[in-house]
Amino acid sequence: PQTKLAEYLSAVWLTPQMDRLFLDSSSHRRKFLDRMIFAFDPGHAGRVSRYENALSQRSKLLKEGRGDPAWLSGLEAQMAETGVAIAAARLEFVERLQAACAAEANEEYFPHALLQARGTLEEILDQASALEAEDIFRSQLEQSRERDSITGGAASGPHKSDLFVKYRAKNMPADQCSTGEQKALLIGMIIAHARLIARERGAPPILLLDEVAAHLDENRRAALYEILIELGGQVWLTGTDRDLFTAIEGRAQFFEVKEGAIAPALQNSQAA
Repeated sequence: PQTKLAEYLSAVWLTPQMDRLFLDSSSHRRKFLDRMIFAFDPGHAGRVSRYENALSQRSKLLKEGRGDPAWLSGLEAQMAETGVAIAAARLEFVERLQAACAAEANEEYFPHALLQARGTLEEILDQASALEAEDIFRSQLEQSRERDSITGGAASGPHKSDLFVKYRAKNMPADQCSTGEQKALLIGMIIAHARLIARERGAPPILLLDEVAAHLDENRRAALYEILIELGGQVWLTGTDRDLFTAIEGRAQFFEVKEGAIAPALQNSQAA
């Protein structure tokens, strides 16, 4: 159902839990990247699931010491095929998102990010064709069976990849930036993603921005609201302080959540 729904509309969201994206483990950044890709390629989620399922089966067989060579080879062939497809999709999307980030005109408030998908398969694909990359990865998996039976998982593959982000103007990795700079970088990436969807799919996504204004100064908030209005799509902004949204009074509808119910605010503005 989710895949079918994604064929008709896209949703992009930003929550407070995502504020630690650049400080958390690489798995969080991989999932963040894969969700962005899913907005353009619903089949990407299926490829990731197939890869993870094959990886899990292979790990179980190796750990139990009952891996039939033919069975393992079949799983590794599936991992090689889907793994290379996943890595190629990540590389291609990051290139497009990078171009969208560079095209943003609000660098004063939301700095441009330099993006790079990093991993062993990504490195191989920089030098070889997809078919050659599959052969190389399949050979790596076969050669690492003994080690993987001890350590679990697989020594290399798209499950080890990472999304590297750098603050372009300062030439500084995002995880070394201040909390405010990290938030601005993340918002800039979300905006670029939304613009990319609007341009390539012909309609902007639904934007869900939870508590996004709370940690922005007045100028950044005003700039963000102008960008969101210019996008022209449906945007849901949440916050506990109505004063954070005074810049869009008269151009947005306001709702209040009280006692488990949602109702129009008493002094509701008219939607633009």
